[in-house]
Amino acid sequence: MDAQKVAELKAFVQLCQKTPAVLADPKLEFFRDYLESLNADVPAEAYGLKAGAAAKEEEKAEPSKMESEAAKPVVEEAEEEEEEEPEIVESDVEIDEEGVVEGDDDPPQKMGDASKDVGDEERDAAQAAKGKAMEALAEDNLEAAVAHLTEAILNNPTSALLYGNRAGVFVRMKKPNAAIRDCDEALKLNPDSARAYKSRGEAKALLGQWEAAAADLRLASRLDYDEEVNSFLKLVEPRAHRLEEHRRKYDRLRKEREERVAVKERQRRRKAAQAAYEEEKRGEEERQKAGRGAGSFPGGFPGGMGGMPGGFPGGMPAGMGGMGGMPAGMGGMGGMPAGMGGMGGMGGMGGMPGGMGGGAGGMPDMSQMLNDPELLMALQNPAVMAAMQDVMKNPANLLKYQNDPTVGPVLMKLMSKFGGAAGGAGGM
Repeated sequence: MDAQKVAELKAFVQLCQKTPAVLADPKLEFFRDYLESLNADVPAEAYGLKAGAAAKEEEKAEPSKMESEAAKPVVEEAEEEEEEEPEIVESDVEIDEEGVVEGDDDPPQKMGDASKDVGDEERDAAQAAKGKAMEALAEDNLEAAVAHLTEAILNNPTSALLYGNRAGVFVRMKKPNAAIRDCDEALKLNPDSARAYKSRGEAKALLGQWEAAAADLRLASRLDYDEEVNSFLKLVEPRAHRLEEHRRKYDRLRKEREERVAVKERQRRRKAAQAAYEEEKRGEEERQKAGRGAGSFPGGFPGGMGGMPGGFPGGMPAGMGGMGGMPAGMGGMGGMPAGMGGMGGMGGMGGMPGGMGGGAGGMPDMSQMLNDPELLMALQNPAVMAAMQDVMKNPANLLKYQNDPTVGPVLMKLMSKFGGAAGGAGGM
């Protein structure tokens, strides 16, 4: 594979690990499906969800239970209970077990030391013992045959043929485990020993290990064709084939079950992701609704801030002459009916008879105010919020905060935005 493409792929994987939201791109849906097919744990961000955002926002503005219920669909689909895939229970296979015996549990027979340096004298002794074993076999004296072959093996433990011969006697004695031990040793010495494969195949057939028996007998026949081996193989192979078909059948059933489980798991994950997305979407709508409610003063400033009844008591020091007030007020804001009491200094202003008409009750264009980062940050200050509530209860309390370096500028900025949003002036 091209090194540059590998580098690009590595960079993409690192990007996905760092920013899972990249996978939310509809063009990469095929890649998400591939990850799901591997039972990978795909994070919520890969489906376009905001991990943890809902929990943080709900701490700020948690809608009431009634509102939450109202926001949910009227009819909720009953979730289907997913049926678990039943386990595959393998049935017993019916096979003719004629000739099968219980495995022998005799102590292991004596084995020679294969590293022994065998001399001519020992080879001769081994050959003589083998001759006696053949005579015993002719007389069907199997125990004596095993004893003579054991003597031969101890004299010449490097002969695979001697182990193969003793294994054949153990098969005739219905001692398959002992025969298998001798055959294994013979094959260590000579991996191409047809006699060892033949005896081991017969021994495994005695134990009902039909597939393993057939494999050994086929090898023996390929290494040195023997009519006796071929005839026995014809008895073993049908049973071995039956077992193989039985095993393949249940292997296929297990694989199909695993695939169904994997498909259901992918569907469950998608369903969970969709549900989480819908829940996140509902939560976002509720938070936006709650944000709009929190961003505007409930009901607006009553009567458009209710005016400043009674004027600023005591007047303003340093002598701006008595202002006659703003009789009409800002339309819908209640005006400033009493005017500002006589103050020494400049002669009284005759008032602003026309007032500012057509004003809005409440806080117009709240989106503009809420998009002001400085104002939003200031509104998180408990002292500012407390001052705003105080002014809302009694607008005249605004005077208390004019000289406050923290609260005063925020209230002035808020009032300036409010004033700028009012309806067209009806004349002064």
